[in-house]
Amino acid sequence: MPNKKKYNVNGDSGIKAQIQFADQKQEFNKRPTKIGRRSLSRSISQSSTDSYSSAASYTDSSDDETSPRDKQQKNSKGSSDFCVKNIKQAEFGRREIEIAEQEMPALMALRKRAQGEKPLAGAKIVGCTHITAQTAVLMETLGALGAQCRWAACNIYSTLNEVAAALAESGFPVFAWKGESEDDFWWCIDRCVNVEGWQPNMILDDGGDLTHWIYKKYPNMFKKIKGIVEESVTGVHRLYQLSKAGKLCVPAMNVNDSVTKQKFDNLYCCRESILDGLKRTTDMMFGGKQVVVCGYGEVGKGCCAALKAMGSIVYVTEIDPICALQACMDGFRLVKLNEVIRQVDIVITCTGNKNVVTREHLDRMKNSCIVCNMGHSNTEIDVASLRTPELTWERVRSQVDHVIWPDGKRIVLLAEGRLLTLSCSTAPTFVLSITATTQALALIELYNAPEGRYKQDVYLLPKKMDEYVASLHLPTFDAHLTELTDEQAKYLGLNKNGPFKPNYYRKWSGREGDGAVGAVTQSPWQDTSPLCLAAAVTQTSGKWQSDAIAANSDDSFIFKSLTKGKGIFSACGSSALRREQCRTETLHFWGLVVFARS
Repeated sequence: MPNKKKYNVNGDSGIKAQIQFADQKQEFNKRPTKIGRRSLSRSISQSSTDSYSSAASYTDSSDDETSPRDKQQKNSKGSSDFCVKNIKQAEFGRREIEIAEQEMPALMALRKRAQGEKPLAGAKIVGCTHITAQTAVLMETLGALGAQCRWAACNIYSTLNEVAAALAESGFPVFAWKGESEDDFWWCIDRCVNVEGWQPNMILDDGGDLTHWIYKKYPNMFKKIKGIVEESVTGVHRLYQLSKAGKLCVPAMNVNDSVTKQKFDNLYCCRESILDGLKRTTDMMFGGKQVVVCGYGEVGKGCCAALKAMGSIVYVTEIDPICALQACMDGFRLVKLNEVIRQVDIVITCTGNKNVVTREHLDRMKNSCIVCNMGHSNTEIDVASLRTPELTWERVRSQVDHVIWPDGKRIVLLAEGRLLTLSCSTAPTFVLSITATTQALALIELYNAPEGRYKQDVYLLPKKMDEYVASLHLPTFDAHLTELTDEQAKYLGLNKNGPFKPNYYRKWSGREGDGAVGAVTQSPWQDTSPLCLAAAVTQTSGKWQSDAIAANSDDSFIFKSLTKGKGIFSACGSSALRREQCRTETLHFWGLVVFARS
């Protein structure tokens, strides 16, 4: 392996970037020069451009100061329709992709099974995700299934330069490199989208920046999109905002809330990468350290489990009483951040919210407290409040800063408050295989769906697809599923081949009829008043529908009437409706309705 750039953090030759932000305030609002493209002086953004970098790349972005935008590069086929750091790194990138393929069995199986049918023939996919070896396997799978792809990075630090080079060498128009400025970031997205004679018809996004760019700058192009697949909670939130405003003119698939994303990527990936990231950046020992984890969702659960197993004393902060109770029953002490901020050694945010750790918290932290974020963007820690004249920033190694107070106290800030995973660690390839396969199936589903199946709204992935993705990964463990007998399947009211979970699993409770597709329209939410909903539920074979639903103020609803069609159906219960998911005017999904054959 080529040598990584070494940093002497103790000697006089160490890289110490003392930045007095009062003197260099303007640096944050202008595009970096050729000399300063990798420096700390980057524009402050609330978009996912601030999210994270990769520690896995064997190259350092400082190896060549020339901007890729200023280079004239061609691949071996003579094409120049790409912009990467150095096309000569392609051979190294190809080796990384080949290694990743060995840990991504489902995508490789999907490529083998479906490439003869070419289910994505004619699809023109524009993507904006992290460009890593795992993403490269996904892109090449989409290409093998018939799609044309153009790609940009969803974060300015997450790109593996050698992988981007390998993709460009293979003929994929890729516009990304590690250490982009924000101006570079939007330029790369525009180069993917604004191509003469090429109209994208599918979007694969992570964070919503690509979707937002096309929607704002190319509205006519946006109207011709056939479907959007979104992976992150940030991007999904943006899609629901567009839907609520009546401005979402294409169907979109919410991959973030699929079981295969929540239960695997968010949980197992973070359980491993949190330790990896902290070790690489701080070389610390975890045993006996006091840690506070803000948020006990799937990401928080993974972080807490890993740190507890290493002997850390873990506290949890949470706003949701259900998640809070889970934390308590898992053996963690539930606290408010103010109660422990002076004593903890590590602060980890994983809420998806903003200003979870404020300047007041930062001022009260003990000397050498480590602060990091496991959420998608940099909004959780108020890093902007630290860019003041009285505080000194000292870069001690890549993605590690000391922020020093006038009295000498310092905190250790990792990745400038961006996502620790891929900034300071790698992510487990096998887990990413699960998410990538889910994305591929969502693209296939949206692209091949008959006219009228999906309206102009946000949809959840059917559980049958979730289960199919999981089944493709089981052979890796030599796992053998038990099959239901006919009697058992009849007793449970299930198909022997699945789905075994209702389509609203994790977000809803109850059981749906096969193939149910529901649309719910609601009145504006009022905390103290009953919520009225009306539903139209259809089934292609059974021809049943429900035409009246009333929801109570305690977040539950029950069907009041049922129109019977072909076949006999009866309402069999009620289902929980989560308040935060009721905020859109119209929400389409599978299997909201509780039905069972009598």
